[in-house]
Amino acid sequence: MTSSSSSSRSRNPSNGVRSTPDPFAYSTTSTYSKSSVSRKSGACWNPIKAVARNIVGAFVACFTPPDPEGYKKFWGSGDFRSPSVAPKMSRTNSERRGSNRAIYSNSTKEKVPGSMKFTMEGISKATRNFSPAFKIGQGGFGMVYKGRLDDGTFVAIKRAKKSVDDKHLGVEFQSEITTLAQVEHLHLVKFYGYLEHGDERIVVVEYVPNGTLREHLDGVHGKVLDLAARVDIAIDVAHAITYLHMYTDHPIIHRDIKSSNILLTEKLRAKVTDFGFARLAADIDSGATHVSTQVKGTAGYLDPEYLRTYQLTEKSDVYSFGVLLVELVTGRRPIEPKRELRERITARWAMRKFNNGDAISALDPRLQLTTGTNLAIEKILELALQCLAPRRQNRPSMRRCGEILWSIRKDYRELSAMDLRSYSSNSQ
Repeated sequence: MTSSSSSSRSRNPSNGVRSTPDPFAYSTTSTYSKSSVSRKSGACWNPIKAVARNIVGAFVACFTPPDPEGYKKFWGSGDFRSPSVAPKMSRTNSERRGSNRAIYSNSTKEKVPGSMKFTMEGISKATRNFSPAFKIGQGGFGMVYKGRLDDGTFVAIKRAKKSVDDKHLGVEFQSEITTLAQVEHLHLVKFYGYLEHGDERIVVVEYVPNGTLREHLDGVHGKVLDLAARVDIAIDVAHAITYLHMYTDHPIIHRDIKSSNILLTEKLRAKVTDFGFARLAADIDSGATHVSTQVKGTAGYLDPEYLRTYQLTEKSDVYSFGVLLVELVTGRRPIEPKRELRERITARWAMRKFNNGDAISALDPRLQLTTGTNLAIEKILELALQCLAPRRQNRPSMRRCGEILWSIRKDYRELSAMDLRSYSSNSQ
């Protein structure tokens, strides 16, 4: 990855943590925010104090993500209103650190991202000297191992290739640690720290135990992801990318959004990983775009306008997200070389089906056909078509993608509930 502007904007990984609220899930309209405020105000006997605490509680609720239990209750509730988005606010470093502690308040670490210190001896111990039995993945950066720290925490340890010929590895390593140290979000992998020791480059991040989205779509884990889970995953990813684009002091472009870079928790919630290609966006106020001398990304997900002009914007991530939506609907990989010519580029094939009024035939055959499914597939592919627009100006923002997906999920759940009631009454 090369860029004349990237190095000048790089920051010390231990400073400048960007911890901001999820623009959708934690809006002031959420059931979590209301209940937390009412609980606090109910304990006040003084009316003036009660009003003051209500105001403070509402403000804190806007900027403090809930604990995992509250988060689960929110997603499981019936409140599916399209969320409001809090205005972008400038905050001091001390405020960032304070909100950082709030996010990790239930954690045994309560660490600022990237602040943990590691030694080569400790890394070797955690991975049993990089035992092949601990290997859990491999990518362009190098090998990924599962490790266990002295306090019992399981982590993912990324070990860079030792290749003197690849001049870009050092750049990608610095890019990843710089980016990870600046961001913090429920649907981004947590960054614990890094280590440079001789020719060793190590990145230590949160271990997410349930494999990648691509593995689940391929059926590697034995269970088919139902459509409800796929829509939830799409929303999780939309939240994370919206955060990168909108809720940091300087927007970040991921540049490699794909199903193999989306990890799933045991409850099938998504966490976006792999920031090796990420970079800071150009100044939005000036309307500028980045001009790269080398295109980065993965075949099948790359924005064609970026390929043609070498101009990188946040809308390049939106294009990749459109490809991801098609993957979720069809279950297919972006490029299927063994299929007949007309079906090899999955997004192109699916969009033809949609434009011909035959969207349902693009559905993953393992998914059940229902009234709710039919409607959801139409709307998801319609959104994908907008994301895949040849010109970036015609693509929606990631924030808008998230709002549309919220609406799709609401309609899908309502129709699914109606189908269930109809089935029950017919059975009786």
